Amino acid sequence: MTWTAWIRPFHRWTSIVFVAVVAGIFIALGVGRKPAEWVYFAPLFPLALLALTGLYMFVLPYIARRRDPNASGQE
Repeated sequence: MTWTAWIRPFHRWTSIVFVAVVAGIFIALGVGRKPAEWVYFAPLFPLALLALTGLYMFVLPYIARRRDPNASGQE
């Protein structure tokens, strides 16, 4: 599995982890429990990974177009 084929599933699973962590924090706050202060920093690591992988997937078509100008249909 190449890097490009691996990045999309990694981004998808990381987003599931991020949503689960944020939902857990909101549920804990809704129940009335005050979580420890470090819990509020838990979503930052998955968010950073999402930002990096998302930016990579955003830039990927532009990189491919620059490498092969005929791939976009322009002649």
